[in-house]
Amino acid sequence: MQDYEKLLDVAIEKLPKDSDSGERFQMPKASIMPAGARTVITNFTEIASTLRRESDHLQKFLLKELATSGEMQGNRLVVQGRFRSEIVDKKIDLYAKEYVICPDCGKPDTKIAKEDRHLFLKCEACGSKHVVKKV
Repeated sequence: MQDYEKLLDVAIEKLPKDSDSGERFQMPKASIMPAGARTVITNFTEIASTLRRESDHLQKFLLKELATSGEMQGNRLVVQGRFRSEIVDKKIDLYAKEYVICPDCGKPDTKIAKEDRHLFLKCEACGSKHVVKKV
């Protein structure tokens, strides 16, 4: 029995220390690369997949909020103008608050569904349904 307890102690010591905040959803941060008069968001498709949204929807929102034009090139978004990563991160946070996070329970387990002429944010965790504006 003592050998088992020693092995268990060794195994517990080898476990990685808990370094995250305990939240299972981490807000993605944009990886920005300036390219002359343009800004390239190199991890754009990863951001969209982390938020569980179509990249077209996120692209429309970002271009509208940044008041600029841009295009997808592979898995990157190339935007006209120079933007700091803090500005883009704030816009992604705003997108998440409006189109990802449930206003009732605060969980990111939502999906956007279209019924009639309206878009709804449906929460898969608590079952609530809220109207969201079109991008």
